[in-house]
Amino acid sequence: MNTVTLNDRSLSVVMDAPETEVIPTPAAPTRRTPYFETESGKRFLEGTLNLFRNAIPPVLGIALFVALWALIANTGGKIPGPAETWGAAIALFSDPFYDNGPNDQGIGWNILNSLTRVGIGFGLAAAAGIPLGFMIGRFAFLNQMLSPIIGILRPVSPLAWLPIGLLVLQKAEPASIWVIFISSIWPMVLNTAAGVQRIPQDYMNVARVLNLSELKVFTRILFPAVLPYVLTGVRLSIGVAWLVIVAAEMLTGGVGIGFWVWDEWNNLNVAHIIIAIFVVGIVGLLLEQGLMLVAKRFSYE
Repeated sequence: MNTVTLNDRSLSVVMDAPETEVIPTPAAPTRRTPYFETESGKRFLEGTLNLFRNAIPPVLGIALFVALWALIANTGGKIPGPAETWGAAIALFSDPFYDNGPNDQGIGWNILNSLTRVGIGFGLAAAAGIPLGFMIGRFAFLNQMLSPIIGILRPVSPLAWLPIGLLVLQKAEPASIWVIFISSIWPMVLNTAAGVQRIPQDYMNVARVLNLSELKVFTRILFPAVLPYVLTGVRLSIGVAWLVIVAAEMLTGGVGIGFWVWDEWNNLNVAHIIIAIFVVGIVGLLLEQGLMLVAKRFSYE
């Protein structure tokens, strides 16, 4: 036993074995998990693959369409090709809101004027068609009374209503709105009425037992149940309204995308006509997709 004295205090150390140097064992290197082996990396990789997988069919479709378009343009036809049309579109949209007078305005003003007419005519059709659809679906007598009239008027071509509008309203602007109104009202009327008629009879029996007023029947039973049908009718009607305005403006003139197309035809500017076709299609698609998003939101709620 060895005794070591430190500051008048004794510390006994027992030496049973000679001291040996302890060499620490090196720790195994920590393996870093690659990003794509983590959960977030796997989700990112899966989402990217799904995105490419879903994008391939439309990209191939567009490529095939452009190739076919270029082939037709190169076979001696008078239709401008994709490159020429693209160049004309860049020049056209470089200043879409110029204004050189009533008959010479940029394509932006023409689109806005057409959308304004569609908004007014479509709004009037919704204000009249949706309540009428509720009444037709709610009251059997009214349904039987109006069904023959709707059946006769609904298939009439929209442009057949234009002379009536010009005769009664005396101006091209309200006549165009009238054509949009009378053409887009039918999908809202029919879809709303169909939704009301498909409500289970048990709901109406409960309302009758509780002695609910017509206002409460509408707000608590009819409207929530029929809302998906109403939104479907609205989505169909906006497509009809945008389709009709182009044809109506070709005949009535003024500032609008339809008149712009006819004016470009008079100028033999076929590239601008093709651009207008794409513009009409894209705007119509955006209107329909926007209403579909609204419909899905209300459906989830």
